[in-house]
This record gives sequence, structure tokens and C-alpha cells, in this order.
Amino acid sequence: MIEDSRAGGQRGILAVGVYVPRLRLDRQAVAAGHRWMAPGLKALAKGERAMANWDEDAVTMAVEAGRAAIRRAGDARVDSLSLASTTLPFADRLNSAIVGAALGLGSGLAAADKCGSLRAGSSALMAALRANTGCELVIAADRRIPTPASTAELNVGDGAAAMLVGEGAPLAVLRGMASVTADFVDHFREAGRDGDYGWEERWVRDEGFAKIVPEAVKQALATAGVEAVEVDHFVMPELLRRVAGTTAKKLGVRTEAVADSLFEQCGDTGAAHPLLMLAHVLAQAQPGQRILLVQFGSGCDALVLETTELVAAAAQDADWLAGGQAESNYLKYLSFTGQIGLEWGMRAEMDNKTALSAAWRATDMVAGFEGGRCGNCGTVQFPAGRICVNPECGAVDSQTPHRLADEPARVRSFTSDWLSYKPCPPFMFGHVEFDSRARVLMEFVDCEPSDLAVGVPLEMVFRVKEFDRARGFRRYFWKARPQRKAGE
Repeated sequence: MIEDSRAGGQRGILAVGVYVPRLRLDRQAVAAGHRWMAPGLKALAKGERAMANWDEDAVTMAVEAGRAAIRRAGDARVDSLSLASTTLPFADRLNSAIVGAALGLGSGLAAADKCGSLRAGSSALMAALRANTGCELVIAADRRIPTPASTAELNVGDGAAAMLVGEGAPLAVLRGMASVTADFVDHFREAGRDGDYGWEERWVRDEGFAKIVPEAVKQALATAGVEAVEVDHFVMPELLRRVAGTTAKKLGVRTEAVADSLFEQCGDTGAAHPLLMLAHVLAQAQPGQRILLVQFGSGCDALVLETTELVAAAAQDADWLAGGQAESNYLKYLSFTGQIGLEWGMRAEMDNKTALSAAWRATDMVAGFEGGRCGNCGTVQFPAGRICVNPECGAVDSQTPHRLADEPARVRSFTSDWLSYKPCPPFMFGHVEFDSRARVLMEFVDCEPSDLAVGVPLEMVFRVKEFDRARGFRRYFWKARPQRKAGE
């Protein structure tokens, strides 16, 4: 299948958003844990890989990436949402509906989950660029859990990337694309299991990348009317080290055009990685440059994009890769991924059954973090109610919806509880005061007890609140984390 979008006007990528978890697992700590039985892993123990917190998954990371893209787009109206992942938490529940509710996109949104291979993200982007009308938010996110002591445990990372595609003033437009579908099994993972089973790397490189990728790329370049030597940025995720450089040489792409795989900064983020690498390239690209985006997996996707004079705007707020908190405790990582069982005591023995009827009635409050603003006195309260909480007002049925998720806030009070059960103690919580003067008792995340103080600026993040292990359900809600400057 080949497409040419030259006649598509100014439909293209309007905004990008990326989310990489704050925790960065030190690869040396992982290799050290397996030195007794797999000393060869030391060769991959360079840099860090992004590590999701215990309360993060593909859905929560997708929400953060989507929020970033929507902020960049301003008042763009999102008509549809595609969520691409190979690690969606629910097999029979629309995961993108959870994301849409958290983003406040409304019930009129057309939402779909895209999965099946690492090409889920690139294929979703292709479909959005191919569409004739409407504004689509494409988000790809993955939190893979590799088998301990596998090379994948060191290679992969957790993260999400979002692209808002539609008509307007794009950062980049599509010039050509092509797809090749082949049941070439370089790795696989059975439904309901963690950890991929991978085949011999040389065979994957020689029979997969070397033969399948060129077919798709040549078709895409021909459709775009671009020669390989004219490509300015070659974007191709590579779980096999140095395969991108080898493939570029085979295609005739200049060596200096090969984009950074971001291996040492965050690792390969699965279905999200082609979009994440594209966002990184757009933050550095100049107007009029050609980008060749390639994703291998059960075939190959190839897209040829050209940047516009507006691409410089993508460099703003492009500090998502900087900073992060180094994590050298490999046992903590195994605990977060559920690959090691720890004795948490009787406080962890609880039934977290969710009343689905109550959850449905509270969707706007819980997923959208929606409170109420009194039409008489302007008081904002959470949760909303029929009666205004202002004792000087007390108006009845005067409230209108007020979203708190994107409103600045500060710590009003805080405490650290070492007795309550949390997968990452201590349980830090306290009162949060928003700019609207609304006050909410909330949990603090992505911080240490020493980071908390009265008046510390906060931002809201969408996270897993509790797991119902007995029934395979998870509840989501918003939590507060201290704001940090770039590089912190």
C-alpha cells in the first residue's frame, strides 16, 4: 500500500507531546544483579533506561503525553483519539476512553485502541495523516516488562509520545508513505504474559531489517519524489544495536542523517519510540528538511515528512529528556513490575473491589478531576455539590463544572506515613490549594519527603490509585507532584 499526500494541503503534525517517567534505572545496577549468571550483559550497561513508577502504565503515560500535545496546540478541537500500545492494561475495555476522559475531550470523541505490533504507533500516525478531515490525537505508549537477565531488560524503556494531526499550521507535512506487512516473527509475546521471546539477532538483522525495510522505504521515497541522499534525518528505532546505521548505508542515506536512538537516555519505548524519536528530531530540525521515519515489526512502515517554517516551535518545551531521578535499586524495579513478591504485612491485605456503578456516576469527578464553581460567589469546591461550601453564600444548584487538572496549585499541608501500605513507602499526602482557592486532600508522588514544604508549587498527574488484584481491575485518579525546572 502506497500513499502520496502532496495534494493534501496543509494537513500535518500540528503539535507534539512526550512523556518520559522521572525515574531512570541505572543499567549498571541491573547488570550487577545478574553478574553471577549473565556477565555478558555488562556490554549493554551504559547509561539509563526510563522506568515507570509503581502507579504508571501505558494509560497514565499516554495521558501525560496527550496533555503536553494539547497544551502546545492551544485551542485545537480534537475530534478523534487513537491509543497505540503493545501493553494496554485492559484486554476488554476501551483504554483510549480512559485517556479521553482524563484529557477532558468529551463523550463525542471517536476513540480507538491500536495494538498488535511495535508498528502500532507508526501505523496510527500514518492513518491520521492519510485522513481527509478532522483533528486526531495519536498517542503511543508502552510499559513493557522484560524477563529478568534478558537483553531486553536493559534495552527497553517506558514512555509515551503524542502527535496532534489535522488542518492548520503544521510543524511537518507528509510527502509520501508506504507499508509492507509480513508475518516475520523476530519476537513474540503471548497474550497475558510478560516478557518477549526473541529469535537469533543475526537472522533478524539479515533476513528482516536488510530485506523488509528497504522495500517499504524505496516505495515511500519514490512516492515522495525524494532521493535517499536527500534525507536530512533518518529516524528508525533499533533494539538491535547499530542496525540503523547499517540500514541507512544500504539505503543510500547519509551517515550523519541517522537520528539518535536515545538508548543511553531512556531506552527503546516500544510502540511509542518512533513518535518519541520524531519529536526529538523535530525539536532540532530546520525548515524544509526531509525526515524519513521507519518502524520495523511484522513488516515495516515508512513515512517521508517535510518540516515547515513553523518547526522551530517544536523546540519549545523540548526538555522532556533532561533531568530525571537516577534509580540504582534493582529490587525496587522488580517490585514495581511485579516480578518479585515482598512481604508487606497485614496492612497490604485488603479488598479493593470497585463499585462500577459508582465509578460511572463519578466519571467527570474522578477521571476529569472536575469540581464545581458557584455561579453566585465564584467559590470552587471539590467535589461539586448542590450547595456551595462558602458559609457566606450557601447557594443551591448554582455550580458549573470546573476542571482542576491543569490549574496551578501549592502545598498547604503534608505528612509522610510509614505505617500505611504503599508499593513505594512512605505514603505522602496532604492538603493542596489551587489558584482558585479550592482545597483537596491529595497524594504526593515523584518526590521524597524532603521535597515537600508549605508553598511548594505542584502540578497534577493522572496515575493508578489502586489495583484490584483479585479481579484484574485498576482505578485511576489524579495525584500531585512538585514542579521541577528543566534538568532537575
